[in-house]
Amino acid sequence: MESLRISVKGIVQGVGFRPFVYNLATGMGLKGSIANTSDGVEIAIEGDRLRFFVERLRDEAPPLSRVLTVDIEFCEPRGYTDFSIIESTDTGSFTLLSPDMFVCGDCLREMNDPNDRRFSYPFINCTNCGPRYSITRSVPYDRPNTTMDAFRMCGRCEAEYHDPSDRRFHAQPNACPDCGPRVSLVDRQGAEIPSKDPLAGAIDLLKEGKILAVKGLGGFHLACDATNAASVSKLRERKRKSNKPFGLMAPDIGAIEKYCHVSDHERALLLSGQRPIVLLLKKEGCGLPAAVSPNNSHVGFMLPYTPLHHLLFGSASGVPSVRHFDALVMTSGNISEEPIVKDNADALEKLSGLADAFVFHDRDIFMRVDDSVMKLRPLHNSKAPSYIRRSRGFVPDPVILPGDGPDVMGCGADMKNTFTLTKGGYAIVSQHIGDMENQETLNFYEETLRNLKAVYRSAPVALAYDLHPGYLSSRWALRQPLRLCGIQHHYAHIASVMAEKGITDKVIGVSFDGNGYGSDGNLWGGEFLIADIAGFRRVGHLSYVPLPGGEMAIREPWRIAVSYLKRAAEADAYGYLESSGLIKRYGREKIENILRISGQRSFSPLSSGAGRLFDAVAALTGICDHNTFEGEAAMALESLASPGIEDDYPVDIHFSDMMEIDFGMTFFMVLKDLEAGVPVSVISSRFHNTVAACVVNVVLKLSAMHNIRKIALSGGVFQNNYLLKRIVEALSAASLKVLINDSVPCNDAGISLGQAYIIRERIKSGIEV
Repeated sequence: MESLRISVKGIVQGVGFRPFVYNLATGMGLKGSIANTSDGVEIAIEGDRLRFFVERLRDEAPPLSRVLTVDIEFCEPRGYTDFSIIESTDTGSFTLLSPDMFVCGDCLREMNDPNDRRFSYPFINCTNCGPRYSITRSVPYDRPNTTMDAFRMCGRCEAEYHDPSDRRFHAQPNACPDCGPRVSLVDRQGAEIPSKDPLAGAIDLLKEGKILAVKGLGGFHLACDATNAASVSKLRERKRKSNKPFGLMAPDIGAIEKYCHVSDHERALLLSGQRPIVLLLKKEGCGLPAAVSPNNSHVGFMLPYTPLHHLLFGSASGVPSVRHFDALVMTSGNISEEPIVKDNADALEKLSGLADAFVFHDRDIFMRVDDSVMKLRPLHNSKAPSYIRRSRGFVPDPVILPGDGPDVMGCGADMKNTFTLTKGGYAIVSQHIGDMENQETLNFYEETLRNLKAVYRSAPVALAYDLHPGYLSSRWALRQPLRLCGIQHHYAHIASVMAEKGITDKVIGVSFDGNGYGSDGNLWGGEFLIADIAGFRRVGHLSYVPLPGGEMAIREPWRIAVSYLKRAAEADAYGYLESSGLIKRYGREKIENILRISGQRSFSPLSSGAGRLFDAVAALTGICDHNTFEGEAAMALESLASPGIEDDYPVDIHFSDMMEIDFGMTFFMVLKDLEAGVPVSVISSRFHNTVAACVVNVVLKLSAMHNIRKIALSGGVFQNNYLLKRIVEALSAASLKVLINDSVPCNDAGISLGQAYIIRERIKSGIEV
């Protein structure tokens, strides 16, 4: 008889792994035990054919699990008489925690079965689905370490929990209507609204055009009927004054296809276990109210991922044939620039000015987590998904790093903030924190940090932060009593790609975004770098232009268009401003004021930002001259670009030790096309082609000069599919290895991973931090 001690690490807690091993062992007639530990699961196993057991352990693991390592040790038999699940132990190490998962098909069938005891129960779950990360206070992942500790299981739930043949065997959130969480419907004062059933009452209010704050898995949504134009407009007026699109939820793919084009790859992404919001192209005349996504060719849809969502769409009696809504707005439940609300009391305090009523429940959310947002990018004849926001369903899945390393932290940027902790061979990137603009967001940052440090037993020995002196995240870092390392913003973008791919040697990095603090004190954002873990060298950039009024120019990109024309035409600028229509649109006095302050650095910082270039062209063409949310103008410009147009505009590339790209001639030709009546869709395509051609030409030159064939592309501008596709395909055709972000967003949400990777690898290599 053989005897083994097996240590399994990965996502193996809260995913039905112990029940799987129990049934596998007993089915093979093996004896022993299994226990959760703070670093995974430990299996003691005795019997024959143990090699076959180990093979099946790897090959047949539960679908939600992620086995990363299996360590096997031969040992002396202990004479086990059966196989048992024993009490969890805390060994002082750590294990990977499962993200929250969508409700599975088995649970939905039970919820819709009038003969089932969980008929219409909005918190039905099993070992294959339900809350994980959002309810976990500490590890090991057992009920006493979750917010479900407040609910004592009834006799029947207890029996399921201890029955190895049951789907709820050791399902920590297991509950039923007799013993588990409950829903309530209340008004703005917190008084219960009379109704035979809270969800039936909520459905009636939504049908009446009301706006509801609905407590979900990781926080509150603000919900209304997405087909009711008055309701959507009312929500937009109450929640945000910008044109930022609302996220929508539909009951099934068929409902989404009424409004949007859905490819096979997009369908698969919508149906994936993470249930992200997927950005989709709207159909012509789709019928959705304009206020859902104003002046935008795309809209974000997701499918229901909790039982409560399904009940809102079906019926409060759980009959699946009844559909109350084709689509609901499900936007984050927060007030402007603050984190998503997670607690009932806070919701009443903060959301009463936005919502007409509240759908509460009494299962506490320990860790708030927003919906993830993704889109597909068409590369190399395939459709690979990319993150816009990485959060629910994906966090806290780790990014695998090369080898072991010290515990460190990347503090992130201030826009789209995340932070990253490293532990062993893993980087744990936090969920979307948001824009670091206020104390509430900083509090959320710190509460998430405390939780992830505790769960992963991470004790950072060093912190990396952004060089921008005004960033709240950087000011926070500078107060910490640890080794500190400032990392330039665009270097961190490129390092995020290096981290994902496990690269430590030199790459040519192209980092295109809106703005980031440069080493020379100017605002960078159109950068060509040669980078490795030891540092970087700036070898090229877009020409600097002033941003008249600083932050105001970002909100009003017509100011940047004026700045570009002034820089290109110099003494003749006024004539071009006249012919462009900018003087007619904004008035002579305003334009003269912009021209005057553009030469004053205290009012008009210099920027090489690629995002600002896109803003300027969008404004010059009249596509969008005001950014009511970040990236609005650039997104509008991209939406008009047509793949069938191949020509481009002239541009000056100054090839030298520091390459510089001057788009002055491009602006002249854009004006010429506008005067000739060329459609703005053609102008947009030609402009995109110009930017892509510039990037390709500069990279090819740098590759030849420095003999580097790895090219890393990162920064928010590369969320532009049209631009990304042309660049990647052209560079790949030249036999260069093009690397892009796959595991984190290419926008500022990926900055923290790059920061953490640089400082970790430097410490490992003995490079001074």
